[in-house]
Amino acid sequence: MDVKIHTDEELEKSGLLENLFGDVFDKMATFKEKLAKEGEERGIIGPRDIDIIWERHILNSAAVVPFIESSTEGERFKTVADVGSGGGFPGIVMAACLPDHEVTLIEPMERRVEWLDECVDQLELGNVRVIRARAEEYVKELKHDKSLHPFAVVTCRAVAPMTKLSGWTLPLIKHGGQFIALKGRSAPAEVRKAAKEIQKNGGRNPNVLEAPVAEGFEPTHVVIIDKK
Repeated sequence: MDVKIHTDEELEKSGLLENLFGDVFDKMATFKEKLAKEGEERGIIGPRDIDIIWERHILNSAAVVPFIESSTEGERFKTVADVGSGGGFPGIVMAACLPDHEVTLIEPMERRVEWLDECVDQLELGNVRVIRARAEEYVKELKHDKSLHPFAVVTCRAVAPMTKLSGWTLPLIKHGGQFIALKGRSAPAEVRKAAKEIQKNGGRNPNVLEAPVAEGFEPTHVVIIDKK
């Protein structure tokens, strides 16, 4: 069955976005406009995404927010890292939606770090820091620099298969924390294939859940793994 894709024009006329994002709608609208004006030229989004930025990237990213909120409820330090942040999916979106969380965006490519820094400034996100590094490099830093601390949650979107992600992300998470990643329909198969790597890196109870986007939209999926 074909799934309807909602264009940006349709969504902006519907009032749905204001209802979904509430107080942070203006920040998300600013982010969307920056993506529409500069995203394709700067290699952040593809040409096919220009008219469907809200659904393809922003709403999809926002689907992870309730899972992070649930994971960090009651935590004194609500720290989240987004690995391979790229264009800011989901990092910029979740940072705007979770102003009481400290968000770290980890991205190795200089041009994308520059983009992320610009987005943080334009959206006035005071809860964000951007680090230029590969995830595995930051894992090594975390082991040797006692001033650095593991995160309550690590997330990512469309970075790599779980066989690789397990070693890049699970060592960044504190004991009792969670890995919460946006994934596509192949998520269950990825998790099964990565079972040994997940266990090797201190993960347990891997689970794949549907993540609602909004009424009338196809849900996405999240992989959730507890850190021992």
